[in-house]
Amino acid sequence: MPTPKKGPRLASSPAHERLMLANMATSLFQNGRITTTLPKAKRLRPLAERLITFAKRGDLHSRRRVMRVIRNKSVVHILFTQIAEQMEQREGGYTRIVKIAPRVGDAAPAAVIELVTEPVAKKAVVKEAEAAAKVAEEEAPAVEAEATEAAEAVEAVEAPVEETAAAEAEAPAEEAADAEKAE
Repeated sequence: MPTPKKGPRLASSPAHERLMLANMATSLFQNGRITTTLPKAKRLRPLAERLITFAKRGDLHSRRRVMRVIRNKSVVHILFTQIAEQMEQREGGYTRIVKIAPRVGDAAPAAVIELVTEPVAKKAVVKEAEAAAKVAEEEAPAVEAEATEAAEAVEAVEAPVEETAAAEAEAPAEEAADAEKAE
């Protein structure tokens, strides 16, 4: 068996790994969630998300590209009609990996990979950010006015202090000059 060029494979050969990931993606789209080992789930996630992105496009070329990986036409139909419709508002992050207890028997780290079906709460976050920006804009002139008033008050206090310090510095110099003239 030739050595893989980019690290170890999940299975014995690249072809076996590709077929195994295709079968796992098919099961994921059929059932909505599958339980597998953590490394397999991590390798499945980019493939599944890419296939969902193709399904969201919905054109014939995208359907044919998905059919290269998923050979079951009914699953492809589910992917393009139901799953793509659910993920329409979502801009990525279509799957979730949750670690679970190690597998009984060989203690392999197990995980559940599932499709994220919750609605996106992006609009609420954007509205909150816009409201915060408006509040900040309204408070900005008030803060600037307070800052200018504080700066003027500091200047008013510093000006007399500087004048008295300058006068005190000149007084000893004048006394020293008078003392030299007297001698």
